[in-house]
Amino acid sequence: MKTTDNKQLNVDAANVTGAASNTDFEVRSDNAMCVNQSELDKPITSNIKYLVYGVLFGIIAVKSEIISWFRIQEMFRFESFHMYGVIGSAVVVGMISVALIKKFKVKSIEGEPITFSKKTFNKGQIFGGLTFGLGWAITGACPGPLYAQIGAGATVIVVTLLSAIVGTWVYGRFREKLPH
Repeated sequence: MKTTDNKQLNVDAANVTGAASNTDFEVRSDNAMCVNQSELDKPITSNIKYLVYGVLFGIIAVKSEIISWFRIQEMFRFESFHMYGVIGSAVVVGMISVALIKKFKVKSIEGEPITFSKKTFNKGQIFGGLTFGLGWAITGACPGPLYAQIGAGATVIVVTLLSAIVGTWVYGRFREKLPH
């Protein structure tokens, strides 16, 4: 049923479902690639543990000053090693963690196997990385700790959050025309 022509896909879906609106299948098949999506059917309350992890990450981000606009500006001006040390440590911990997960076949919190798929390089990643870095340098905010920055009282970051949402929408709108 899936075709490369979006209009044809909508017509086919309308014929099958009797509705003219996009179905969940259409949206997912056109815009998503979930390799490690959970297959378990759990109640929404089972996600509370992730909220707790997010709050703990936010507290650590605030206390370690990695959400500080001044620390981020120091990094981009090469005035301090603080952020490079944090990012370098995260890379090393990530590499060790992936190696241990692969070696010991560690499972997810829900008990599902963790898999790693090969990624192919394309020139769009260069443009995306440059755009991301430019936005990070200008705003002093990486997407990860935006909520922690807002929670810490930097309410001006709401503008950055809204800009990130608009940027995501623009990417989705023009995705097919961008280099991939």
